[in-house]
Amino acid sequence: MSSPVSVELERAAAFLAARGVESARLEAEVLLADALGSDRGRLYLERVVPEAVRLRFAELLDRRGRREPLQHLRGRQEFFSRDFVVDPCVLIPRPETERLIEIVLGLLRPIERPRILDVGTGSGVIAVTLALELPGARVFATEVSAAALEVAKENARRLGAGERIEFRSGDLALPFAGERFDLVVSNPPYVASEEIAGLAPEVRDHEPRVALDGGPDGLELYRRLAACVDEVLAERGWLAVEIGFGQGDAVRRIFSQSGSTAIEVERDLAGIERVVVVRRG
Repeated sequence: MSSPVSVELERAAAFLAARGVESARLEAEVLLADALGSDRGRLYLERVVPEAVRLRFAELLDRRGRREPLQHLRGRQEFFSRDFVVDPCVLIPRPETERLIEIVLGLLRPIERPRILDVGTGSGVIAVTLALELPGARVFATEVSAAALEVAKENARRLGAGERIEFRSGDLALPFAGERFDLVVSNPPYVASEEIAGLAPEVRDHEPRVALDGGPDGLELYRRLAACVDEVLAERGWLAVEIGFGQGDAVRRIFSQSGSTAIEVERDLAGIERVVVVRRG
């Protein structure tokens, strides 16, 4: 039995809101549009929801009501105006990481053929985006999770960067030991271990812990990067890393103690310290 679109949306939004989902109405519209094989812009042109679609919509709502991430239900997330495949094996791309991309592009655009290493590539959003935005670049990427690496490779293939990126499995920069890069970029895990239990259920229960857990103080991966970055950075090369809220001074100290002197902390559009840039030599 079919049902009016407006009625379905009202019920769905109330259902999601009662289960603590923020932007319940928006998410209800997104899920109904997906179930209809349409998009939000055309949603209200649909007068009724057929029974088969209503059943599919109910299934999606049930999963979202149990706080499964919207991106997992849809199987994708937009990043830098491109759709990337995501699943529970990878961290869902965040808008904050787009600021990291913008800063890196500003550093590298003057270089005709930069060599770039993305450490801990996850879904591949950084490596793929840089490969597509910098056609002359040679891009390389590492990932310790074999499942995440397959997602990154799929995204590279789908978006036309499959021949532009060399992926290697392994920890941090170790798979490229002995090679040199104009820039090393990373969005490492930076949540303190004890804080993970307090994260939203979508993150805590559905995203890979290895992509979240930065050790007791959230800074473990920065220390490890600081210890190895000189082994892969070219003379006058850059390291750019995303950081968590309030970590700017601590991450600056980590790289300063490792011998780096040219260190900048960049802010995002909300004025929050978001990226640390280190220059070698």
